[in-house]
Amino acid sequence: MKILITDDHKIVRDGLKEILKQVPDIETITEANDGSEALALCHSNNFDLILLDISLPDMTGLEVLQTLIRKKPAQKVLILSMHPQEQYALRALKLGASGYLTKSTAAEELIIAVMRINAGGKYISSSLAENIALHLDKDFSKPLHDSLSEREFEIMIKIAAGKPLHEIGNELCISGKTVSTYRSRIMEKMGLTKNAELIQYCIRNGLV
Repeated sequence: MKILITDDHKIVRDGLKEILKQVPDIETITEANDGSEALALCHSNNFDLILLDISLPDMTGLEVLQTLIRKKPAQKVLILSMHPQEQYALRALKLGASGYLTKSTAAEELIIAVMRINAGGKYISSSLAENIALHLDKDFSKPLHDSLSEREFEIMIKIAAGKPLHEIGNELCISGKTVSTYRSRIMEKMGLTKNAELIQYCIRNGLV
């Protein structure tokens, strides 16, 4: 197997490499620091499996996935995320991912996932599969920000515009602590981890 690990944190890539050493028949493990590097490597190489972080500094993992599958429809991709979000998992699978795991997954489960995907199957954890089943009535084709309340959406736009939390609080007549709570809720709902990702999302979707 030839594997590509795409993650902007070296410590995460090193940890994944150590786990993958336990998988039989791995020939090479290549690393990419962001989405652009991953796409360039995939253009000039053929990988049996790509481990792809969903949060990257230049684009989201889903955008990388979409580009990869468009160019190489048979490419096997295992999405890794900090968040067990049903919305992200189902979107990833619909876009062509072969599996979806959270980074808190035990090493043994990652090994099982890699081997199953390499054998032609798909893999998500049993707990995530159950959550997806419970939420199948949701419309996952909608943009991520459609899951936000009106106040959450308003605060998201202000954060994306670069306004400090205390300034947003003053404008909305709420405390900075309350704005921070809203921010955490927004990030959780959208599967994001930092303001830069939120800003990039809003720009890509024409919201700012």
